[in-house]
Amino acid sequence: MRLKIRHRTTYRFDQPQVRLVQLARLTPGSFAGQTVIGWEIDVDCDARLRPTRDGYGNEITMIYVDGPLEALTIEVAGDVLTEDRAGVVRGAAEPLQSAVFLRSSPLTKADAAIVALADDAHHAADNPLGRLHALNGMLADRMRFDAGGMDVRRTGAEALSMGHGVCQDFTHVFVAAAREMGIPARYVSGHLFRRDGADEQPAAHAWAEACVEDLGWVGFDSANGISPDDAYVRVAVGLDYREAAPIAGARTGMGEETLDVAVSVTQSGYQRQS
Repeated sequence: MRLKIRHRTTYRFDQPQVRLVQLARLTPGSFAGQTVIGWEIDVDCDARLRPTRDGYGNEITMIYVDGPLEALTIEVAGDVLTEDRAGVVRGAAEPLQSAVFLRSSPLTKADAAIVALADDAHHAADNPLGRLHALNGMLADRMRFDAGGMDVRRTGAEALSMGHGVCQDFTHVFVAAAREMGIPARYVSGHLFRRDGADEQPAAHAWAEACVEDLGWVGFDSANGISPDDAYVRVAVGLDYREAAPIAGARTGMGEETLDVAVSVTQSGYQRQS
């Protein structure tokens, strides 16, 4: 599938800012099953852009802007060719050993409920891949997707207790439970082509990857109860949301800020069959 992606982030400030530094994890990489055809990043003011990679192998862009500044828009756009590989990831940048992703983090710390969930998944199958698929299905059954309830500070334990959340919440619970079973797991940020025709989306998507012996990294989208297919574009990975978020940064200046995000994921027209 050939997917066209446009991701726009706009900051507005009620007082002029002296300086902004942004870390953008907005550029997908190419690997088996995902080929980036073209990708551009645009900032609507004078800015210095420095592309590099972080410790997880993610392609990042450091953005430096000097003020006075009352608003800032960062937009990326490009085309990506995808294939359905049943969630199996091969050929991506992997600078770290998989054991690194056994580490917990504040957003993925397991409480008693997550430990119990991991125990249920462990006893649901006799091999790691089966247990992970069982965990994926359990989360899809036990939690309700709530598109309007995003809170970047919410932990996986809190989300499971609530019984609902956004894709990042499902991912944090999955990652925490998989690690509790002794399986390396990580958070993935990216994009999802909605086959129901909902091209315009309020945010990027998120899912998990777990490392399975003899297979390598395999994706699991608990919010939808499936493994990623050719409708998914993988962008960045980390221990949790904070380490894979599309944009993070700092500013020098007083006052409050507002944030607006708009994402469009469409299938290129000439790929459609009559």
